[in-house]
Amino acid sequence: MEFGMILILFVASIPTILAEDISYGTIVVDGTTSIAQTDDNFVCATIDWWPHDKCDYKQCPWHYTSTITLDLSHPILTKAIQAFNRLRIRIGGSLQDQVLYNVGNLKSPCHPFRKMKHGLFGFSKGCLQMKRWDELNHFFNATSVMLTFGLNALYGRHKLKGSLWGGEWDSSNAEDFIKYSISKGYQIDSWEYGNELSGNGVGAHVHADRYGKDLIHPKKIIKELYKGSQFEPLLVAPGGFFNQQWFTKLLQVSGSNVLDAISHHIYNLGAGSDPKLVSKILDPNHLNKVANTFINLARTVQTHGPWSSAWVGESGGAYNSGGPHVSDTFVNSFWYLDQLGMASKYHTKVYCRQTLIGGNYGLLNATTYVPNPDYYRLV
Repeated sequence: MEFGMILILFVASIPTILAEDISYGTIVVDGTTSIAQTDDNFVCATIDWWPHDKCDYKQCPWHYTSTITLDLSHPILTKAIQAFNRLRIRIGGSLQDQVLYNVGNLKSPCHPFRKMKHGLFGFSKGCLQMKRWDELNHFFNATSVMLTFGLNALYGRHKLKGSLWGGEWDSSNAEDFIKYSISKGYQIDSWEYGNELSGNGVGAHVHADRYGKDLIHPKKIIKELYKGSQFEPLLVAPGGFFNQQWFTKLLQVSGSNVLDAISHHIYNLGAGSDPKLVSKILDPNHLNKVANTFINLARTVQTHGPWSSAWVGESGGAYNSGGPHVSDTFVNSFWYLDQLGMASKYHTKVYCRQTLIGGNYGLLNATTYVPNPDYYRLV
């Protein structure tokens, strides 16, 4: 998909136009020259693991939209996804590294997520039953979804100090899960390793050298299990906030052709509770600040991992479930379209919106499934 996205370029410039005195002129767009390319399935949306009792700012906006509880039979959900022809969906999120897959020789009890005072993000470990995994894949197949699935990268590790986790990754549960998926013929486009464990992490983090060494293992598993298959899924990581030193080390330690896509997360509007959230969305100077992240990541990939490509694995504008009565309204589109244009300009191949449904920033309303304004920027 060439960067000939004239509509996105035009709409993304609206905040600048609004911020200045009105003047009239002519805009000329040269559609014959491309400055970057995205993947054909550039547009992506996420489905998270948050249970209905995940709350922020005295609100609980997730309802029953998690990977476990989402109503896959809802007609609006089906039609909303099919409207994209082939939408990429990323299953992942904060609780990803606490998910156990109830398959094979699982070493731990497999129970649903529940509130836990000293648990990571305030929750216990959770469980993905294979019956639910079957239901999800039947739904994804029926709606032509291209799936990216986030694996638990903390399994087998232990907490060292503060938010630092150490020890080698135990691949047994993930390997059994992948084997099951292959045996069922499920088409997984890419397996993503871990969520927000880079740099200082969010809740937990792992040193880059340890993470890089462990990345070699899932790559080996993918190559062995898919040997002889017509398609080999991509390996994506780390799904965290960009830290140049950490990301560089990751690529150096994991080595050539291990990581197919290097994913990072962006929440450049700050907390969803910020009373100045709308002002930030309409401020081109604020929106432009994140360009340095895209530029530095592109340089890091070019210098240390040219075999890889850059993805935005998760971006919801405002963190902690988004801004109530802001992230699900028309004004949020100024941020969203600006992000899509900027990401494209700096060679981002995939951009995953947090979320398809769930929280305040869903493309679909969390209870009615009716599309919010940002949905219509895409279809």
